[in-house]
Amino acid sequence: MSTPISGIINTLNEEANIATALQSLMPWVDETIVVDMNSTDRTVEIAAAIGARVVVTDGPGFNYAPRAFALAQASHEWVFVLDADEMVPIKLARELRRLTDTDRWDAVCIPRRNYHFGAVLEYCKLGPEADRQLRMFRRPFVVASSITHHDFSVLPTARLLMMPYDPACALVHFNYIDAVQYIEKLNRYTTVEAVQARARGERAAIGNLIYRPVREFVGRYIKRRGYRDGWRGLHVSLLMAIYRIVTNIKLRELERVGSRTNILSIYRQHAQQIIREYSGPDRS
Repeated sequence: MSTPISGIINTLNEEANIATALQSLMPWVDETIVVDMNSTDRTVEIAAAIGARVVVTDGPGFNYAPRAFALAQASHEWVFVLDADEMVPIKLARELRRLTDTDRWDAVCIPRRNYHFGAVLEYCKLGPEADRQLRMFRRPFVVASSITHHDFSVLPTARLLMMPYDPACALVHFNYIDAVQYIEKLNRYTTVEAVQARARGERAAIGNLIYRPVREFVGRYIKRRGYRDGWRGLHVSLLMAIYRIVTNIKLRELERVGSRTNILSIYRQHAQQIIREYSGPDRS
């Protein structure tokens, strides 16, 4: 008898993607759970119609997947986590099934093929040899969090498999459509990352405003040969450098003036002062 597997997808306004993600997941897992953060589009309706169990949550209080909460909804020890803009090819599904049945591993890192701006990137630190995702695991051996880009960490006692790359046996990630979508997500994620860094007591530094973006660009475009991905590699490398700049700027704003609410309060105080000057005794 095959080892039972729970399949989980976190969603927020994913009506364009959720159907294809579910269609690549539901045929080979034993239960499918969509954990939704109060989508305002048809995500929940589509997922429920296809047959997934939908759980709605407010999430962690910001726009990032509630990973720990999602894992708690699973009925089985083995869990596979899929993002809504990803798909599982049939060869990968069969291999993951085989791996769980062998009982030789507790966690599996899976190569991922990333589409950016209409094509798969092979380099730029986003090629499948560099981008392996911890998505298949036994729950007792993994810690989940909603820290940006640190979704799952494996315990030292876990038997970890790093799957070799096979183009037909890798996650497919339809990542960014165009620069507009990239910048929209960049704005959201840099805000979350800056708030989390502030909560950890980290501080913005002038050096990081220059050093980290340069290191990001050189690491992706030169060291990881992003230039071999053509104009897409150049654009991704530049945008990721901008990501580091924007995160540092937002962290500095939080340190110096606080949240947007604080700044709006300052503006209202100044506005009221101007209005009071109009109602003063000298109106000549």
